[in-house]
Amino acid sequence: MSDGFQQGLALHKQGKLAEAEAIYRTVLAGQPAHFGALHLMGMIQYQKGAPAEAIDWYRRAIAADSRVPDVHSNLGLAQHELKQYEAALASYAEALRLRPANPEALTNRGNILQDLRRFAEAIESYDRALALRPAFPLAHNNRGNALRSIGRLPEALQAYERALQLAPDYAQALDNRGRVLRELKRFDEAALCFERLLAVAPQTAYGPGLLLDTRLQCCDWRNYEAASQAIVAAVGRGERADAPFSFLSHAADPAPQLACAKSFAAAEYPGRPLALRPRRRGDRMRLAYVSADFHEHATAYLTAELFETHDRERFEVTAISYGPDDRSPMRTRLIRAFDRFVDVRDKTDREAAALIDELEIDIAVDLKGYTADNRAGIFSHRGAPLQVAYLGFPGTMGVPFIDYVIADRHVIPDRLAPHYSEKIVRLPDSYQVNDRARRIAEQAPSRGEAGLPETGFVFCSFNNNYKIRPAIFDIWMRLLKAVEGSVLWLLQDNPVAVENLRREAQARGVSAGRLVFAPRVDLPAHLARHRLADLFLDTLPYNAHTTASDALWAGLPLVTLCGESFASRVAASLLHAARLHELVTESLADYEALALKLATTPALLAGYRRRLEAERLAVPLFDTARFRRHIETAFAAMHERQRRGEPPASFDVTEAA
Repeated sequence: MSDGFQQGLALHKQGKLAEAEAIYRTVLAGQPAHFGALHLMGMIQYQKGAPAEAIDWYRRAIAADSRVPDVHSNLGLAQHELKQYEAALASYAEALRLRPANPEALTNRGNILQDLRRFAEAIESYDRALALRPAFPLAHNNRGNALRSIGRLPEALQAYERALQLAPDYAQALDNRGRVLRELKRFDEAALCFERLLAVAPQTAYGPGLLLDTRLQCCDWRNYEAASQAIVAAVGRGERADAPFSFLSHAADPAPQLACAKSFAAAEYPGRPLALRPRRRGDRMRLAYVSADFHEHATAYLTAELFETHDRERFEVTAISYGPDDRSPMRTRLIRAFDRFVDVRDKTDREAAALIDELEIDIAVDLKGYTADNRAGIFSHRGAPLQVAYLGFPGTMGVPFIDYVIADRHVIPDRLAPHYSEKIVRLPDSYQVNDRARRIAEQAPSRGEAGLPETGFVFCSFNNNYKIRPAIFDIWMRLLKAVEGSVLWLLQDNPVAVENLRREAQARGVSAGRLVFAPRVDLPAHLARHRLADLFLDTLPYNAHTTASDALWAGLPLVTLCGESFASRVAASLLHAARLHELVTESLADYEALALKLATTPALLAGYRRRLEAERLAVPLFDTARFRRHIETAFAAMHERQRRGEPPASFDVTEAA
């Protein structure tokens, strides 16, 4: 090697990239085919964040000497960065041909296979790497990611824990271990993991939000107000302190929710829009609903009848499914409900978007938003000329690739519209669809069978435990004290939450035995047991959504408190559409007063029950045909604007539609 090249190499190892690059260029001016200088010029470009330039240098190095496996591996890294997946696999294949015992190349190959959603092959590649180097934390961690992606959670947890045995401060493995513990509902252990993560890597993206949300999942309210305020302030500074869905559950103001969504999307979904093929002017509009939830899931319980009853003379309706096939009756029903049911679990986001384009979909509807198991990345590639957010995520997505959000005048009134990046389409009743075919079991359990006392008033809140907040819980405990013999019936989500809620009750002077917990059961049985309750108490800042519809469908009155964000206004929307607007309150004091009045005025509460029973099938909330006409009018208006070459614009659908 020349002295000049050695000098450049020394500077390169010291991180002095500009100086090293200058020397490599001098070497190449005299020796254009100098392999080392060509290869390391590629590495410098990659280190500078210029993978396309790196690829050019690596190819020149390979032209000079194709026998060095490392240059093929590095070429694969740069190609992976640019999402040139097949080319990257070919580069790693050549690197492994030249050096089969190469754990780094095998691990990097596994990473590409994961991005291609070829998880079984990825696991095989990691296994080969670990056979060569058992003490390889990166390979263990990435193997855990692949296992988690196919639902093998206990094995994924073992992989992350092996990585942490080898590297206790490995931030990515701590993050992943905490997330899989959450999926296993081991929230107390997950919280400890995130505490450790923030101690090791305080700037970890979304770390503070993950820790707070994990504590909320098990009703651990230590330092809640201060933690929430700190996260909101960090989001206001442009930091990625929380992800949008968990942020909704504690940030009450829609302005920071927009900021959170924008920063999240900019980091996570930098998709490249497709060049769409021209759409044919057929008789029917092509509509696609995109979701992971076409199985036994709350979204399916609400939407199934809508899918079945769409006007097939006007609409061709496709399901784009990327969730599991649970082989349930609901899955079977949904497959039959659509004109076309397409499973894209094995496709990349871009491939799924390309398929939407190939199917010439006019409007693609995202039913997930930023909720769990979403693939917003599909929409980032814009496979349809119009893309719409609906139902799953009660907030703004903060992205340019979602054109409209479907709402109503209650969830997004005019004064809150500036906090949404989408154009707003307001339906005349509630934005939420309902399925009138939701069956209520004929036989409800007895109070004793449900663990309830035989007499006494039953307050209930079947919301997920993470929605319960100290201020609301304070009111609930005061209600129990004020209504002799009453109990509070809650959903049993995880053992730690039960323990914490009972302790919180005792700290407020209420016997832990006055909290009764309902285990999860199938939907018909769950709806039937609502008959044992007297009044549903809503939560804030994240209301009951599907849970509220369940209560009203089962004939159980609900008291809500309306906030400023979409998530905190849903129950108000539902109650207005159920013609029970009197049960909507605007302050904590009014919420408490109304709940107490209903609990202590039997005739008043009985009147609301009778109204629900008598009018259930007549109110707009449960008139699926009426809802279908309204949302079809909305889709048609969006489509017509687009066909005229006009940009998306907000509008209201009238009741006459």
